[in-house]
Amino acid sequence: MSKRIGPEVRVVYGRLWQYVTPHKLVGFIAVVGMTATAVVEASLAYLLQPLMDDTLVAKQVESGRWIPLAFMVIFMLRGLSGFATEASLGWIGRSVISDLRRQVFNKFLTLPVKFFDGQAAGPLLSRLTYNVEMVAESVTSVVTIGVRDILTVVAAIGVMLYQSPSLTVFVAILIPIVGALVWLLGIAFRRYSNRIQDTVGEVTQVTDEIIRGNSVVKAFGGYEYERDRLAAVDERNRKQNLKLIRVRSMGVAVTQMVFGFGIALVIFMAGKQSIEGVLSPGQFISFFSAMTLMLQPVRRITNVNATLQRGVAGADSLFMIIDEKDESDTGTHEIERVRGRVRFDNVGFSYGDEDSPVVENITVSIGAGKTLAIVGHSGSGKSTLVSLLPRFYEFDSGDILIDDVSIRDFTLASLRNNISLVSQDVILFNDTIRNNLAYGQLRSYSEEELMKAAEAAHVLDFTNELPRGLETMVGDRGVLLSGGQRQRIAIGRALLKNAPVLILDEATSSLDTQSERRIQDALNVLMKDRTTLVIAHRLSTVEKADQIVVLDAGKIVESGTHAELVAQEGHYAALYRMQFSDA
Repeated sequence: MSKRIGPEVRVVYGRLWQYVTPHKLVGFIAVVGMTATAVVEASLAYLLQPLMDDTLVAKQVESGRWIPLAFMVIFMLRGLSGFATEASLGWIGRSVISDLRRQVFNKFLTLPVKFFDGQAAGPLLSRLTYNVEMVAESVTSVVTIGVRDILTVVAAIGVMLYQSPSLTVFVAILIPIVGALVWLLGIAFRRYSNRIQDTVGEVTQVTDEIIRGNSVVKAFGGYEYERDRLAAVDERNRKQNLKLIRVRSMGVAVTQMVFGFGIALVIFMAGKQSIEGVLSPGQFISFFSAMTLMLQPVRRITNVNATLQRGVAGADSLFMIIDEKDESDTGTHEIERVRGRVRFDNVGFSYGDEDSPVVENITVSIGAGKTLAIVGHSGSGKSTLVSLLPRFYEFDSGDILIDDVSIRDFTLASLRNNISLVSQDVILFNDTIRNNLAYGQLRSYSEEELMKAAEAAHVLDFTNELPRGLETMVGDRGVLLSGGQRQRIAIGRALLKNAPVLILDEATSSLDTQSERRIQDALNVLMKDRTTLVIAHRLSTVEKADQIVVLDAGKIVESGTHAELVAQEGHYAALYRMQFSDA
């Protein structure tokens, strides 16, 4: 394991450093500030020698005048250099974090839907929040402590060599011992940091679920269950943090013990040299101060290794997302508006290599401006089939064509600009009703076009009664609106887009009978002269479709008009009689 950790850390941190290099000027200011801090602190140790020998022992008046002024200047320089260091490195750290966060967020926008199907939301959110902050701490704290403290150690060693080269040799013996200790601790830091970040993702996941599913928790008395879930994942997080704390504390303790042994040896040798007249009191105090000046930097360097490993682990998890393949967009065909003739040609698809096909050997054609209804039991593959048309998923076999052009030959932007979607699971954003209607590229539409779409979808029926009208906030995922109101906004959004191909996936499922009738009238107007794929559980909504296909276990088992399918006395007729009987 240790053979792999070292190179991997260098690769990840080297890649992370690419986000720092664009800020060279600010970085230069930081390096100057850290260098000045190291020199200033070493100067303090050096000044103790003339203070002791000339002023306190020899009682020279001149020394008593300039040394206090020198101390005053040194502390002023120390404050300025510290400010320059912290401010510049803080600026770099936040810039790096902003760049990384935006890059990961932009990656989320271009990743295929299949990626999110296999990922829980909590860990992904944790990477964008907690893991990113670990990277920020790594960039600022690690660089600040690493560069500044290493320079301080070097400057302190310079003072020690000047005052007593022989005593410095004894201290030098300790450096490789501390270095080996830091290296060994780094392995443990990395391991626990990865586990901590995983458990933070689990905590985020559980919390996100109880926030979104709060009504279900209350309705089914899930209080104790959810408390136990959070307690379990939080306990795992606590244990991993405690392990990290123990390892870090042990590193500090061992480092202090090693230095304690070294200090005892130095004091013994210094006393011997002082008796022999080789070392003056001032030289001893200056040497001892420079040596103790190294203790805090070395302790921080030992501790910062944990921060470094957390940052590397966090950066590694972010780079894993950044390195994921985007949606395939190799097509070159662009067209402003297609005619809308759609053909599924022997199409097959499964969600994984080892999974059985969800749809298999699907062949069906839809004329431009015609309506195709897709019906079948739950789990028959209806929604999956229509999700292949805008390439939310890539089909495994066969082909799908629009106007005799494979959808893979279209650019994704051109393909999706020609398709509108109203799904059963209405997605609204925590914004105003107006911005949810005119979402994304639809913001370019005029106020008149927006109002026309809102009226046709009967959105104005309820917004006119709201104090802020279309400027009303809908809440997280539209929680402040009813299901029917959310569905009307989604339909209004599709009306405003006015695309030649329309997908209606249970588009009226959340509406009461009165609203459904009114919106069905609006949909009939919208569907006119547009190629429409309709998925509907209630067969009464698809009776007028130009063609109906019945799916069962991912295959087309029947095809025809409503009258033809009822007359066949097959799957469709059985479904129709069942719903008619229920009614």
